[in-house]
Amino acid sequence: MSNTITTTKAAWKKHDKAFFITSVCRADLESAGFDTTNVDDDTMTELASKMANAYCDMGFWEDLSILAEDLGIRKTGKTPQIVSIVKVKT
Repeated sequence: MSNTITTTKAAWKKHDKAFFITSVCRADLESAGFDTTNVDDDTMTELASKMANAYCDMGFWEDLSILAEDLGIRKTGKTPQIVSIVKVKT
């Protein structure tokens, strides 16, 4: 017997829909004391990507688990399979 999972396109689209957590802008840098006069969009995109990676490495999965449980989202009982995929909206 095969363990093939059949799903519809609509179900997969719902499953893979991204919900953005935060963003970074030049005003954030200025609030932290940085001069953004010569900061271009490519630099901002790179900063956003590096910040997303840093967050995944420093607490994202722990925060996700704690906050999901606080909201009453049930666990499946399966061993977690953490996949690190960073999507940066440009």
